[in-house]
Amino acid sequence: MARSDPKLELLHSIPLFAAAKPHELQRIGQLADEIDLPAGRVLMRQGDYGAEMFIIVSGAGTVERDGREVDRVGPGAWVGELALLSKGRRTATITLTEPSRLLVLGQREFTALLSESHAIRECVLDSLVTRLRRLEPDAD
Repeated sequence: MARSDPKLELLHSIPLFAAAKPHELQRIGQLADEIDLPAGRVLMRQGDYGAEMFIIVSGAGTVERDGREVDRVGPGAWVGELALLSKGRRTATITLTEPSRLLVLGQREFTALLSESHAIRECVLDSLVTRLRRLEPDAD
């Protein structure tokens, strides 16, 4: 009997990858690095250029825009993809509020993933639309 891969099980549990097929999850597993970071660590700063996106496996963080807390993120959340898609600046500062385990996808890996998987590309775009609507509730 084949043993299950904990990293693939973890990826399957993340909403962003819910539509991914087993071979796509395997590819994501190859591309993503797992890291552990302490509470208080700033993942990204508003205005900085982004070189990676993060998926929170465990732990939590706060999201600040213009110095004001606008959201909290926890397990299953992903952050930083907007700067990768736009090749622009970060739109928020994310600070970890507890020790956290994260998956990290760099720009090159993120771009490869989007070009290889229609399902993942659709999930990322859907998440962006949801975030934009939350920021601008009257926009349509």
